Amino acid sequence: MHDVVIVGSGPTGMMLAGELRLAGVDVVVLERRESQGLAGSRGGGIHARTIELLDQRGIADRFLAEGKTMHAATFGSTRLDLSGLPTRHPYTLALFQNHIERLLLRWVEELGVPIRRSAEVTGIVPDDEGVDVRLASSGSLRARYVVGADGGRSVVRREAGIEFVGPDATRSSLIAEVEVTEELPQTGKVDERGIHGLHPMGDGTVRVVLTEAELGPITEPTLEELRRGLIGVFGTDFGVHSPRWLSRFTDATRQAASYREGRVLLAGDAAHVHSPTGGLGIGLGVQDAVNLGWKLGQVVRGVSGEELLDTYHAERHPAGARALKYTMAQSLFQKADPRQEALRDLLDELLGLDGTSTLVTALITGLDVAYDLGAGHPLLGRRMPDLNIVTPDGPVRVFELSHQARPMLLKFGGPWLDAGAWTDRVQHVLATYNGAWELPVVGEVAAPTAVLVRPDGHVAWVGEDSAEGLTEALTTWCGAARR
Repeated sequence: MHDVVIVGSGPTGMMLAGELRLAGVDVVVLERRESQGLAGSRGGGIHARTIELLDQRGIADRFLAEGKTMHAATFGSTRLDLSGLPTRHPYTLALFQNHIERLLLRWVEELGVPIRRSAEVTGIVPDDEGVDVRLASSGSLRARYVVGADGGRSVVRREAGIEFVGPDATRSSLIAEVEVTEELPQTGKVDERGIHGLHPMGDGTVRVVLTEAELGPITEPTLEELRRGLIGVFGTDFGVHSPRWLSRFTDATRQAASYREGRVLLAGDAAHVHSPTGGLGIGLGVQDAVNLGWKLGQVVRGVSGEELLDTYHAERHPAGARALKYTMAQSLFQKADPRQEALRDLLDELLGLDGTSTLVTALITGLDVAYDLGAGHPLLGRRMPDLNIVTPDGPVRVFELSHQARPMLLKFGGPWLDAGAWTDRVQHVLATYNGAWELPVVGEVAAPTAVLVRPDGHVAWVGEDSAEGLTEALTTWCGAARR
């Protein structure tokens, strides 16, 4: 029996696999595709908080070396400057999904995670002790827990009986990578249907995104459908041929009613689907994975009780719901319509007011996520800033201390603190830091004397010249004290 089976090796599944392996868990990934390279260029990038998470694991440079950084984002037609955000990564990284998956695959292979390909899951059967995972190729695997990271049409979600609720699709789009024989237009096109574009990939292929005149079927599209759509918009099909892949997406917005049903959990698109407008999809999945990985690892190892898994839904469901509202709002501006253009113009004026755009840029980048851990210091529940601190061993960045995904007690002053009975599982770091503590949206905050940082980088406890509440926080997030 495996500790955990992950169904799906997209960005979410692989990030989770890496997190679980760092937690010392026996994990295996099941993937129905024969090759990781079949992902194509579906997703187009990741935002600041996702880059921070990769930085926390020491692999951000791999992605930055291959992508292109852009210090701006848009809402409606308003260009928003990201360069002033209080992060080491105040930009969006343009990098297609196939490259993101390739780099994550390299990381999980280095960690020794097995990935079984051509392994299509047809069903799951949970019981009190574990879950049987049934495969199309006959046979099954058994695991203590199963995580569905198998996309919007998740078999795992369906088999677990978890509802997928939200507004229906109003339009659909074709997306493909193809070769062409004719010269391409210099710019895309926006009409009453939506946005249409053709983007050369630099390797002889062209990425086509085309909004359909009518809501398309749920089936995968054909090359002939793509040709007809191009002719309808541009008057020519540009001689498209030799497709690498074709797919269809919609602006349907759905969210799982629960991210957990007993020993079955959901992450990424299996837990939420939305319009790709704004480029939040990959990042939301990666953030799910980093929130879940250490928690599931502690439960599997017997460090924490099952109640810790309940905090996964409690934290990530509201964060996902807020992001889904943003994508619905942003998708309103994806077609030519005088009423929507009037609203876009009004928003352009509002976002030009001092401080207003900060709220939107923090939402887009994921830097505003604050889990509800109760009242207290503004840092509580928010991500720990990547400060340049000085320890007895020398200068170091906070994120450099997070590569192994362990909880960390950072002490900056005040009364003596230590992790006591938790020293076997919590790093204890003495440090000094000179400078302001600045948080997105909140601004500068009073420097604490100590913080307890969870493996996902969020602050679980803040000390202000006192150890009050530290024992309770350690018990909640790091398990019962060692006897």
